[in-house]
Amino acid sequence: MKLLSLGVSLIGLTLLAGCERPPIDTVQRGYRGTGMEQIYNPRTMAEQVSLNAAPEALPPAPTDGPRARDVFQNVKVLGDVSVAQFTRTMAAMTAWVAPEQGCVYCHDPQNFADDKLYTKVVARRMLQMTQTINADWNSHVGATGVTCYTCHRGQNIPKEVWFKPPPPRGANSFAGDRAGQNAPATTVGLTALPGDPFTPFLLEAEPIRVQGDQALPAGNRQSTKQAEWTYGLMVHMSSALGVNCTQCHNSRAFGSWENSSPPRVTAWQGIRMARSLNRDFMVPLTDTFPAHRHGPTGDVAKLNCATCHQGAHKPLYGAPMAKDYPELLGKGGAPAAAPAAAASGVSASVMAPAAKPVAVPGSPAKVALRQP
Repeated sequence: MKLLSLGVSLIGLTLLAGCERPPIDTVQRGYRGTGMEQIYNPRTMAEQVSLNAAPEALPPAPTDGPRARDVFQNVKVLGDVSVAQFTRTMAAMTAWVAPEQGCVYCHDPQNFADDKLYTKVVARRMLQMTQTINADWNSHVGATGVTCYTCHRGQNIPKEVWFKPPPPRGANSFAGDRAGQNAPATTVGLTALPGDPFTPFLLEAEPIRVQGDQALPAGNRQSTKQAEWTYGLMVHMSSALGVNCTQCHNSRAFGSWENSSPPRVTAWQGIRMARSLNRDFMVPLTDTFPAHRHGPTGDVAKLNCATCHQGAHKPLYGAPMAKDYPELLGKGGAPAAAPAAAASGVSASVMAPAAKPVAVPGSPAKVALRQP
Protein backbone atom coordinates (compact mmCIF):
# COMPACT_ATOMS: atom_id res chain seq x y z
CA MET A 1 0.00 0.00 0.00
CA LYS A 2 2.82 2.38 0.82
CA LEU A 3 4.47 1.62 -2.50
CA LEU A 4 1.18 2.26 -4.28
CA SER A 5 0.74 5.61 -2.51
CA LEU A 6 4.31 6.56 -3.33
CA GLY A 7 3.76 5.66 -6.98
CA VAL A 8 0.58 7.72 -7.17
CA SER A 9 2.37 10.64 -5.54
CA LEU A 10 5.25 10.44 -8.03
CA ILE A 11 2.83 10.32 -10.95
CA GLY A 12 0.99 13.34 -9.55
CA LEU A 13 4.21 15.29 -9.10
CA THR A 14 5.28 14.38 -12.64
CA LEU A 15 1.99 15.67 -14.07
CA LEU A 16 2.18 18.87 -12.03
CA ALA A 17 5.77 19.50 -13.13
CA GLY A 18 4.45 20.90 -16.40
CA CYS A 19 2.16 23.38 -14.63
CA GLU A 20 3.00 26.83 -13.35
CA ARG A 21 2.45 27.35 -9.67
CA PRO A 22 0.36 30.34 -8.57
CA PRO A 23 0.08 33.22 -8.25
CA ILE A 24 -0.38 34.14 -11.92
CA ASP A 25 -1.17 37.70 -13.05
CA THR A 26 -3.97 38.34 -15.54
CA VAL A 27 -4.27 41.53 -17.58
CA GLN A 28 -7.38 42.31 -19.60
CA ARG A 29 -6.55 43.35 -23.18
CA GLY A 30 -9.98 43.55 -24.81
CA TYR A 31 -13.68 43.75 -24.24
CA ARG A 32 -15.10 42.35 -21.00
CA GLY A 33 -16.37 38.80 -21.28
CA THR A 34 -14.41 37.95 -24.43
CA GLY A 35 -11.52 36.18 -22.73
CA MET A 36 -9.03 38.61 -24.26
CA GLU A 37 -6.54 38.39 -21.42
CA GLN A 38 -2.79 38.04 -21.08
CA ILE A 39 -1.45 35.64 -18.46
CA TYR A 40 1.88 36.47 -16.85
CA ASN A 41 4.06 34.51 -14.46
CA PRO A 42 5.55 37.04 -12.00
CA ARG A 43 8.65 34.88 -11.50
CA THR A 44 9.33 34.71 -15.23
CA MET A 45 8.58 38.40 -15.59
CA ALA A 46 11.11 39.31 -12.90
CA GLU A 47 13.86 37.69 -14.95
CA GLN A 48 12.58 39.25 -18.16
CA VAL A 49 12.45 42.73 -16.65
CA SER A 50 16.10 42.54 -15.66
CA LEU A 51 17.00 41.69 -19.25
CA ASN A 52 15.05 44.69 -20.55
CA ALA A 53 16.38 47.39 -18.25
CA ALA A 54 17.37 50.60 -20.02
CA PRO A 55 20.77 52.10 -19.17
CA GLU A 56 20.95 55.41 -17.37
CA ALA A 57 21.13 58.36 -19.76
CA LEU A 58 24.29 60.40 -20.01
CA PRO A 59 24.09 63.95 -18.60
CA PRO A 60 22.52 66.39 -21.11
CA ALA A 61 24.93 68.29 -23.35
CA PRO A 62 24.77 72.03 -24.16
CA THR A 63 23.07 72.80 -27.46
CA ASP A 64 24.96 76.04 -28.07
CA GLY A 65 28.45 76.54 -29.44
CA PRO A 66 30.08 75.43 -32.70
CA ARG A 67 28.33 72.85 -34.89
CA ALA A 68 29.90 69.42 -35.24
CA ARG A 69 30.42 69.79 -38.99
CA ASP A 70 32.49 72.93 -38.42
CA VAL A 71 34.88 71.23 -36.01
CA PHE A 72 35.08 67.58 -37.12
CA GLN A 73 35.76 66.24 -40.61
CA ASN A 74 33.46 64.00 -42.66
CA VAL A 75 30.39 64.39 -40.44
CA LYS A 76 27.46 63.50 -42.69
CA VAL A 77 24.56 62.84 -40.31
CA LEU A 78 24.89 64.78 -37.05
CA GLY A 79 26.65 67.83 -38.43
CA ASP A 80 23.95 70.27 -37.34
CA VAL A 81 24.17 69.46 -33.60
CA SER A 82 26.55 71.10 -31.19
CA VAL A 83 30.01 69.67 -30.62
CA ALA A 84 28.97 68.75 -27.08
CA GLN A 85 25.87 66.91 -28.31
CA PHE A 86 27.87 65.15 -31.00
CA THR A 87 30.51 63.96 -28.54
CA ARG A 88 27.83 62.80 -26.11
CA THR A 89 26.07 60.81 -28.85
CA MET A 90 29.31 59.14 -29.89
CA ALA A 91 29.99 58.17 -26.26
CA ALA A 92 26.48 56.74 -25.93
CA MET A 93 26.77 54.78 -29.17
CA THR A 94 30.04 53.29 -27.99
CA ALA A 95 28.40 52.07 -24.79
CA TRP A 96 25.34 50.78 -26.66
CA VAL A 97 27.11 48.95 -29.49
CA ALA A 98 30.81 48.43 -28.75
CA PRO A 99 31.53 48.78 -25.03
CA GLU A 100 34.52 46.45 -25.22
CA GLN A 101 36.17 47.74 -28.41
CA GLY A 102 35.46 51.42 -27.84
CA CYS A 103 35.83 54.07 -30.55
CA VAL A 104 38.16 51.92 -32.66
CA TYR A 105 35.29 49.57 -33.49
CA CYS A 106 34.23 52.14 -36.10
CA HIS A 107 37.15 54.56 -36.32
CA ASP A 108 40.74 54.37 -37.47
CA PRO A 109 42.61 55.77 -34.44
CA GLN A 110 45.08 57.44 -36.80
CA ASN A 111 42.32 59.22 -38.74
CA PHE A 112 38.84 59.33 -37.22
CA ALA A 113 37.45 60.93 -40.39
CA ASP A 114 38.40 57.97 -42.60
CA ASP A 115 35.59 55.70 -43.83
CA LYS A 116 37.72 52.65 -44.55
CA LEU A 117 36.15 50.58 -41.76
CA TYR A 118 32.84 49.11 -42.87
CA THR A 119 31.53 49.43 -39.33
CA LYS A 120 31.68 53.22 -39.59
CA VAL A 121 29.74 53.25 -42.85
CA VAL A 122 27.14 50.94 -41.36
CA ALA A 123 26.92 52.95 -38.12
CA ARG A 124 26.26 56.13 -40.09
CA ARG A 125 23.44 54.43 -41.95
CA MET A 126 22.05 53.02 -38.72
CA LEU A 127 21.95 56.53 -37.27
CA GLN A 128 19.81 57.54 -40.21
CA MET A 129 17.61 54.50 -39.70
CA THR A 130 17.11 55.38 -36.03
CA GLN A 131 16.14 58.92 -36.94
CA THR A 132 13.74 57.60 -39.58
CA ILE A 133 12.03 55.30 -37.09
CA ASN A 134 11.58 58.09 -34.56
CA ALA A 135 10.46 60.67 -37.12
CA ASP A 136 8.38 58.64 -39.58
CA TRP A 137 7.12 55.64 -37.62
CA ASN A 138 5.61 57.31 -34.58
CA SER A 139 2.50 55.25 -35.41
CA HIS A 140 4.40 52.21 -34.14
CA VAL A 141 7.02 53.41 -31.64
CA GLY A 142 4.92 56.22 -30.20
CA ALA A 143 6.55 58.66 -27.81
CA THR A 144 8.90 55.92 -26.57
CA GLY A 145 11.06 55.97 -29.68
CA VAL A 146 14.22 53.94 -30.22
CA THR A 147 17.97 54.30 -29.82
CA CYS A 148 20.84 52.03 -30.88
CA TYR A 149 20.50 50.29 -27.51
CA THR A 150 16.95 49.18 -28.30
CA CYS A 151 18.34 46.53 -30.63
CA HIS A 152 22.02 46.16 -29.72
CA ARG A 153 21.88 45.97 -25.90
CA GLY A 154 25.67 46.37 -25.65
CA GLN A 155 26.47 43.91 -28.46
CA ASN A 156 28.09 44.61 -31.84
CA ILE A 157 25.39 42.57 -33.56
CA PRO A 158 21.84 42.56 -32.20
CA LYS A 159 20.91 39.26 -30.62
CA GLU A 160 17.84 38.87 -32.82
CA VAL A 161 18.45 39.17 -36.57
CA TRP A 162 17.57 36.88 -39.46
CA PHE A 163 18.94 35.65 -42.77
CA LYS A 164 17.28 33.78 -45.59
CA PRO A 165 17.73 30.08 -44.85
CA PRO A 166 19.32 27.80 -47.45
CA PRO A 167 17.02 25.40 -49.31
CA PRO A 168 16.49 22.22 -47.25
CA ARG A 169 17.93 18.97 -48.43
CA GLY A 170 15.64 17.24 -50.85
CA ALA A 171 13.73 20.42 -51.70
CA ASN A 172 11.79 20.17 -54.95
CA SER A 173 12.77 16.51 -55.28
CA PHE A 174 10.55 13.67 -56.45
CA ALA A 175 8.93 13.79 -53.02
CA GLY A 176 7.57 17.27 -53.77
CA ASP A 177 8.20 20.80 -52.52
CA ARG A 178 7.98 21.02 -48.73
CA ALA A 179 7.67 24.81 -48.97
CA GLY A 180 9.83 25.24 -45.89
CA GLN A 181 7.55 23.10 -43.75
CA ASN A 182 8.06 20.06 -41.54
CA ALA A 183 11.53 21.13 -40.48
CA PRO A 184 10.86 22.52 -36.98
CA ALA A 185 12.52 25.90 -36.58
CA THR A 186 12.82 28.18 -33.56
CA THR A 187 11.52 31.05 -35.72
CA VAL A 188 8.06 29.45 -35.61
CA GLY A 189 8.16 27.90 -32.17
CA LEU A 190 9.53 24.52 -33.32
CA THR A 191 6.30 23.79 -35.15
CA ALA A 192 5.94 22.25 -38.60
CA LEU A 193 4.96 25.62 -40.06
CA PRO A 194 7.14 27.21 -42.79
CA GLY A 195 10.36 28.16 -41.02
CA ASP A 196 10.94 31.46 -42.83
CA PRO A 197 7.91 33.71 -42.36
CA PHE A 198 10.15 36.77 -42.68
CA THR A 199 11.08 36.75 -46.38
CA PRO A 200 7.49 36.88 -47.67
CA PHE A 201 6.19 39.42 -45.17
CA LEU A 202 9.09 41.42 -43.71
CA LEU A 203 11.06 41.69 -46.94
CA GLU A 204 8.62 40.94 -49.73
CA ALA A 205 5.09 42.27 -49.52
CA GLU A 206 3.03 39.12 -49.88
CA PRO A 207 -0.58 39.36 -48.62
CA ILE A 208 -0.76 38.45 -44.96
CA ARG A 209 -4.53 38.44 -44.72
CA VAL A 210 -5.85 35.09 -45.98
CA GLN A 211 -9.38 35.13 -44.62
CA GLY A 212 -12.03 35.89 -47.22
CA ASP A 213 -15.26 37.75 -46.61
CA GLN A 214 -17.32 35.95 -49.26
CA ALA A 215 -18.31 32.35 -49.83
CA LEU A 216 -16.44 30.16 -52.29
CA PRO A 217 -15.85 30.16 -55.19
CA ALA A 218 -16.26 33.93 -55.64
CA GLY A 219 -14.73 34.87 -52.30
CA ASN A 220 -11.59 33.64 -50.61
CA ARG A 221 -9.18 32.10 -53.11
CA GLN A 222 -6.33 31.73 -50.62
CA SER A 223 -4.95 28.28 -49.87
CA THR A 224 -4.30 26.45 -46.64
CA LYS A 225 -0.59 26.66 -47.43
CA GLN A 226 -0.77 30.45 -47.54
CA ALA A 227 -2.59 30.47 -44.19
CA GLU A 228 0.26 28.44 -42.70
CA TRP A 229 2.81 31.09 -43.75
CA THR A 230 0.66 33.76 -42.10
CA TYR A 231 0.32 31.65 -38.98
CA GLY A 232 4.11 31.25 -38.91
CA LEU A 233 4.50 35.03 -38.77
CA MET A 234 1.92 35.25 -36.00
CA VAL A 235 3.80 32.62 -33.96
CA HIS A 236 6.97 34.69 -34.34
CA MET A 237 5.22 37.88 -33.25
CA SER A 238 3.71 36.16 -30.22
CA SER A 239 7.09 34.82 -29.12
CA ALA A 240 8.94 38.06 -29.90
CA LEU A 241 6.59 40.12 -27.71
CA GLY A 242 6.01 37.51 -25.01
CA VAL A 243 2.23 37.59 -25.57
CA ASN A 244 -0.47 35.36 -26.96
CA CYS A 245 -2.99 35.89 -29.76
CA THR A 246 -5.39 37.92 -27.62
CA GLN A 247 -2.86 40.76 -27.41
CA CYS A 248 -4.34 41.84 -30.76
CA HIS A 249 -7.13 39.45 -31.74
CA ASN A 250 -10.53 38.48 -30.45
CA SER A 251 -10.63 34.70 -30.71
CA ARG A 252 -14.35 34.92 -31.56
CA ALA A 253 -13.44 36.51 -34.89
CA PHE A 254 -9.71 36.65 -35.54
CA GLY A 255 -10.07 38.60 -38.77
CA SER A 256 -12.45 41.27 -37.49
CA TRP A 257 -10.84 44.66 -36.96
CA GLU A 258 -13.99 45.90 -35.24
CA ASN A 259 -13.53 43.33 -32.45
CA SER A 260 -9.75 43.61 -32.14
CA SER A 261 -7.82 45.44 -29.45
CA PRO A 262 -5.82 48.64 -30.21
CA PRO A 263 -2.43 46.85 -30.25
CA ARG A 264 -3.47 45.22 -33.53
CA VAL A 265 -3.15 48.57 -35.30
CA THR A 266 0.26 49.07 -33.70
CA ALA A 267 1.31 45.61 -34.89
CA TRP A 268 -0.01 46.34 -38.40
CA GLN A 269 2.20 49.42 -38.53
CA GLY A 270 5.13 47.47 -37.08
CA ILE A 271 5.04 44.88 -39.87
CA ARG A 272 5.21 47.62 -42.47
CA MET A 273 7.94 49.42 -40.56
CA ALA A 274 10.11 46.30 -40.39
CA ARG A 275 9.60 45.67 -44.11
CA SER A 276 10.47 49.26 -44.98
CA LEU A 277 13.61 49.26 -42.83
CA ASN A 278 14.82 45.98 -44.29
CA ARG A 279 14.32 47.21 -47.83
CA ASP A 280 15.56 50.77 -47.45
CA PHE A 281 18.40 50.35 -44.97
CA MET A 282 19.56 46.77 -44.48
CA VAL A 283 19.47 45.22 -47.95
CA PRO A 284 21.31 48.18 -49.58
CA LEU A 285 24.18 47.54 -47.13
CA THR A 286 24.74 43.99 -48.40
CA ASP A 287 27.90 44.85 -50.33
CA THR A 288 29.18 47.04 -47.49
CA PHE A 289 29.33 44.13 -45.07
CA PRO A 290 32.23 41.67 -45.50
CA ALA A 291 31.49 38.11 -46.55
CA HIS A 292 31.77 36.74 -43.02
CA ARG A 293 28.85 38.94 -41.98
CA HIS A 294 26.59 37.49 -44.68
CA GLY A 295 24.10 34.69 -44.20
CA PRO A 296 24.22 31.21 -45.76
CA THR A 297 22.67 32.52 -48.99
CA GLY A 298 24.81 35.66 -49.15
CA ASP A 299 22.26 38.11 -47.78
CA VAL A 300 22.71 40.68 -45.04
CA ALA A 301 21.29 40.43 -41.52
CA LYS A 302 17.79 41.85 -41.31
CA LEU A 303 15.40 42.79 -38.52
CA ASN A 304 12.14 41.37 -37.30
CA CYS A 305 9.88 41.95 -34.30
CA ALA A 306 12.26 40.24 -31.90
CA THR A 307 15.14 42.54 -32.86
CA CYS A 308 13.65 45.35 -30.79
CA HIS A 309 11.20 43.58 -28.50
CA GLN A 310 13.31 40.64 -27.33
CA GLY A 311 10.46 39.03 -25.42
CA ALA A 312 8.84 42.21 -24.08
CA HIS A 313 5.48 43.52 -25.28
CA LYS A 314 7.20 46.92 -25.52
CA PRO A 315 10.96 47.17 -26.12
CA LEU A 316 12.69 47.76 -22.78
CA TYR A 317 9.16 47.73 -21.33
CA GLY A 318 8.48 51.17 -22.70
CA ALA A 319 11.49 52.97 -21.25
CA PRO A 320 11.50 56.30 -23.17
CA MET A 321 15.21 56.42 -23.99
CA ALA A 322 14.85 58.47 -27.18
CA LYS A 323 13.69 61.61 -25.38
CA ASP A 324 17.11 61.82 -23.71
CA TYR A 325 18.83 61.95 -27.11
CA PRO A 326 16.95 64.57 -29.16
CA GLU A 327 19.52 64.36 -31.95
CA LEU A 328 18.14 60.87 -32.69
CA LEU A 329 14.56 62.05 -33.06
CA GLY A 330 15.03 63.32 -36.57
CA LYS A 331 15.68 66.57 -38.33
CA GLY A 332 15.47 69.48 -35.90
CA GLY A 333 15.51 67.14 -32.90
CA ALA A 334 11.75 66.60 -32.91
CA PRO A 335 9.58 63.81 -34.35
CA ALA A 336 7.85 64.55 -37.64
CA ALA A 337 4.23 63.70 -38.25
CA ALA A 338 3.73 59.95 -38.41
CA PRO A 339 2.12 58.27 -41.42
CA ALA A 340 -1.61 58.62 -40.93
CA ALA A 341 -3.32 55.36 -40.09
CA ALA A 342 -6.25 56.34 -42.29
CA ALA A 343 -3.96 56.58 -45.31
CA SER A 344 -3.02 52.94 -44.89
CA GLY A 345 -6.60 51.79 -44.46
CA VAL A 346 -6.54 51.27 -40.70
CA SER A 347 -8.58 53.21 -38.18
CA ALA A 348 -6.66 54.36 -35.11
CA SER A 349 -9.61 53.21 -33.02
CA VAL A 350 -9.87 49.87 -34.88
CA MET A 351 -13.61 50.40 -34.92
CA ALA A 352 -14.15 51.63 -38.48
CA PRO A 353 -15.64 49.01 -40.85
CA ALA A 354 -13.12 50.04 -43.51
CA ALA A 355 -10.22 49.26 -41.20
CA LYS A 356 -8.70 46.41 -43.18
CA PRO A 357 -5.03 45.79 -43.99
CA VAL A 358 -4.05 46.11 -47.61
CA ALA A 359 -1.19 44.51 -49.49
CA VAL A 360 1.77 46.76 -50.25
CA PRO A 361 3.26 46.32 -53.75
CA GLY A 362 6.47 44.41 -53.43
CA SER A 363 9.21 42.67 -55.32
CA PRO A 364 8.22 40.57 -58.33
CA ALA A 365 9.97 37.62 -56.70
CA LYS A 366 7.48 35.08 -55.38
CA VAL A 367 7.88 32.58 -52.60
CA ALA A 368 6.46 29.16 -52.02
CA LEU A 369 3.31 30.47 -50.36
CA ARG A 370 2.07 31.46 -53.79
CA GLN A 371 1.82 27.81 -54.79
CA PRO A 372 -1.59 26.18 -54.45
